[in-house]
Amino acid sequence: MSITIRSPKNFWTGVLYVGFGGAAWWLARDYSMGLASRMGPGYFPTMLSALLVLFGVLAMWRGLRTPGQAFGAFAWKPVLRIVAATAAFAWLLPRAGFVVALAVLILGSASASTRFSADPKALSLAAALIAFCVLVFVKGLGLPLPLLGEWFGG
Repeated sequence: MSITIRSPKNFWTGVLYVGFGGAAWWLARDYSMGLASRMGPGYFPTMLSALLVLFGVLAMWRGLRTPGQAFGAFAWKPVLRIVAATAAFAWLLPRAGFVVALAVLILGSASASTRFSADPKALSLAAALIAFCVLVFVKGLGLPLPLLGEWFGG
């Protein structure tokens, strides 16, 4: 019996999910799990990695059973923009602060899309996302992130 991959895109996406999920589980294996009512540090990453592996297996199964698309050309330019925006966020966070670093991350990542334009609607949505992140992470969870970094006297 030979195995035929009918949808390479789904199958290899599933392989990536299983790989990333397995790696996350491997990294979290030494953390204590705890219980659902009292979660330990390993509970969330273990459950998330298990879900990722499950989705990966389902995608691989779908790739074997359902006809689908083959891979197209790899889009290097958008990937590099997203990686650059993420690196800029990490570099800017202590220097310019959470608000500026988030703005660079959001707008830099969004610019990877061919449908992105810096119109008032997109900028107001970015501002709303920044405000939401400040409320959740800094105010709600109390993470020690500087709103304004050393460049702005923060």
